[in-house]
Amino acid sequence: MDPLTWTGALAFLNPIYQITLVLLVAALAIWIITSVISAGTRQVANADGSFTLAGNPQAMANLGVKLTFLVVAILSLAYLLFGLILGTSAGIVGAMSRQMLPTWTALVVLFALSITFKRRLGLYGKLFDSPIGMIGFGLVMFWVFTGIFGAMDLIATHDPLGQASGMKNKVPGTPLRGAEEGEYAWYLLGGDNLARDVFSRMVKGAWEVLKYAPLATLFAFMVGITLGLPAGYYGGRLDTLLSFLANLILAFPVILLFYLLVTPEIVATGLPQFMAVVLFAFPMVFCGVLIHSRFRTQPGKDYMWLAIVLVPIFLLYMSLINENGSKIDFWPLDFFDIPGGVLVVFVSVVFVNSPTVFRIVRGLAMDIKTRDYVAAAQTRGERAWYIMLWEILPNVRGPLIVDFCLRIGYTTILLGTLGFFGLGLPPESPDWGSTINDGRKLLSIYLHPALPPAVALMSLVLGLNLLADGLREESLKD
Repeated sequence: MDPLTWTGALAFLNPIYQITLVLLVAALAIWIITSVISAGTRQVANADGSFTLAGNPQAMANLGVKLTFLVVAILSLAYLLFGLILGTSAGIVGAMSRQMLPTWTALVVLFALSITFKRRLGLYGKLFDSPIGMIGFGLVMFWVFTGIFGAMDLIATHDPLGQASGMKNKVPGTPLRGAEEGEYAWYLLGGDNLARDVFSRMVKGAWEVLKYAPLATLFAFMVGITLGLPAGYYGGRLDTLLSFLANLILAFPVILLFYLLVTPEIVATGLPQFMAVVLFAFPMVFCGVLIHSRFRTQPGKDYMWLAIVLVPIFLLYMSLINENGSKIDFWPLDFFDIPGGVLVVFVSVVFVNSPTVFRIVRGLAMDIKTRDYVAAAQTRGERAWYIMLWEILPNVRGPLIVDFCLRIGYTTILLGTLGFFGLGLPPESPDWGSTINDGRKLLSIYLHPALPPAVALMSLVLGLNLLADGLREESLKD
């Protein structure tokens, strides 16, 4: 069986694609240069209230960037569409495009429905009025769907932990030796130093990132919001104490903290589990206070909603902190066990991110508490937690949503960094950081094991940043 080339039957598009890429880079360089040169050029007001620069070639350079980018996007789309039709005949690009068919289908359906009903979807619908936001959302959802369908074994071509004889460090497109009936016949992105399929590990690694980064960020937000609101609203000694603790944690080197938490001596003391007991309780506290402050005057609804929400959260909480054979092992209804390494990483990420969220929420609460609608709620006799959770918090959701998207990106980078240093998830995990660390050992000889997960990590974080910019842009218009 012959090896696959990158583009196969689509090789005739390669020269055109290369030329347009060169033109795009040149147009960007010209646009940057003209932007610097024309910094002091006279502005001319247009009839619609906008401004243009008189006598400046920057507009032409900007048009050149847009046109070349459009051509590059059309050619990239052509590779994907022809790849879907031709499959392996279109080389590695075509084979990967066909393997990603569930992802493409989900993206098309999601965008079609979102654009159709965007006027009814609030801030999410307004996101589709922002080109930057749409691109960022598309990149993020690409990896979300890839992770979901990868976990369902609808995309990966091989077992991410499986090793094939003779495939160690093989280049992309290498045919699998002695492929059996029904087994995928190629390593699309080559093999790593343990003869595992790089493409399958990249796909499975997306699910590893999606399992931990958003959830760890959500827990950090629960901690930061629960402590930041009273600190900003009450001020005084409470604010001084909580701010001091937050600054103390922020002053501690992050990598050193992780090194300390993963050492066998520290793990043996049960410190990560005791930290989990405290940190994982905050979502339960937040939800309880949120419900009680809303239905305090309606005891029937209050007890009903507290039971509906808190009982499942409590069972989940006890399963999270309880681990067989550890310092905390007393709860009989343990529905699942979290590996020790995963618990340490999760607790550490929440612990590190919480102080930053706390400072953001504290600053927003200090600003919002002086508004008239807060004074009106105080005049009505509303209690402090009702004002904090139902008057202040909804009015700061825009900045918090934007920061949540950015913080998922930071957490993704942090998880990748920890995996690169060997402090992240278990060694057999296909998460991107561990995969990059495995590939960098022979980076001077073989690029293909480390490059795909690095590009995947970069594109996901870029998408989250662009999504945050789009949300910020649209939230400012409200």
